[in-house]
Amino acid sequence: MFTILATDGRARRGVLHTVHGDIQTPVFMNVGTCAAIKGGVSTMELLNDVDCQVELSNTYHLHIRPGDKLIHDMGGLHQFMNWPRPILTDSGGFQVFSLSQLRKITEEGVRFASHVDGKRIFMGPEESMQIQSNLASTIAMAFDECIENPAPYDYVKQSTARTVRWLARCRAEMDRLNSLPETINKHQMLFGINQGGTYEDLRIEHMQRISEIPCEGYALGGLAVGEATEEMYRIIDVVEPHMPKDKPRYLMGVGTPCNILEAVHMGVDFFDCVMPSRNARHGNLFTWEGKINLLNEKYMKDPRPIGLTCDCPTCRNYSRSYIRHLIKAKESLGMRLAVTHNLYFYNNLTRKIREALDGGYFESFYQKYRTILGERCPD
Repeated sequence: MFTILATDGRARRGVLHTVHGDIQTPVFMNVGTCAAIKGGVSTMELLNDVDCQVELSNTYHLHIRPGDKLIHDMGGLHQFMNWPRPILTDSGGFQVFSLSQLRKITEEGVRFASHVDGKRIFMGPEESMQIQSNLASTIAMAFDECIENPAPYDYVKQSTARTVRWLARCRAEMDRLNSLPETINKHQMLFGINQGGTYEDLRIEHMQRISEIPCEGYALGGLAVGEATEEMYRIIDVVEPHMPKDKPRYLMGVGTPCNILEAVHMGVDFFDCVMPSRNARHGNLFTWEGKINLLNEKYMKDPRPIGLTCDCPTCRNYSRSYIRHLIKAKESLGMRLAVTHNLYFYNNLTRKIREALDGGYFESFYQKYRTILGERCPD
């Protein structure tokens, strides 16, 4: 059940009640594709140091290795990785279409080759739901086709029609799985995914059709995959009015702090992205004063913390100079400290957005930071 607590224009402050605890929105979900954050940050550090609300793992990768049945036998993903809060699992659709060079799409699903060993695998709506049920995540994503962007109009139209039919099959299969005695999480939620490329009419029609299939939330997929940022904002702007008002909205794979702030302003509630951890591993860090490239020579003797007002464990204890040295020396500790900072920043960003919505000053917060967060830190 999703409850809206406050609004400011189109921006929404809400809470999604789940079997693994409440999710306060807007929320950033930390990406642990293979049940771990790249950068050596443990689940206990995510919980206690980063204050992550939701961890995101990937159906495709966990199905390939170590296997979803093994994870089921270990008590589900929560027990397997020792994580007490909500988990969202991506359906595997994006990886099927992005990692596999040999794939064949039919009405039933997709046949493809594993990117690990070339083994032939079939995945359709039912198989994706079965894998995610074995993982016992809190929220499962519907199986969809991630269309290349740009793609021909006629193909996108055909694909989105098929994705509607796939969502209906996902819903039916999840309902069946949730009723079985051996299912670990019998309260697993399903989010449908809106597709349609950058074609406004197809996006709107698809959103209207999938909203007729009852889901606990709905996502905007197929964005942030190479199109211009303004194109992404245009699609959000035209689709948002057609998204159910009483369900959470999830913008998949997004993005920069500015993207998140802008999308919240347009009515989005959920976000995920590998950017904070990926960028941190290369010394690119986010602060309230702007972006920092820690490998820049000017930070060689800088005794200050990464973020001047940040109270993450990294900033409370270590200097820019020291972390720069560690990253340059390829010491794993440097990567770990940098990743911890960026993850903390993203989670703190959405926490401050929630506070602004609660306090009735979100518009001024948005106007203050919409530009600063995307610029280089002046010093």
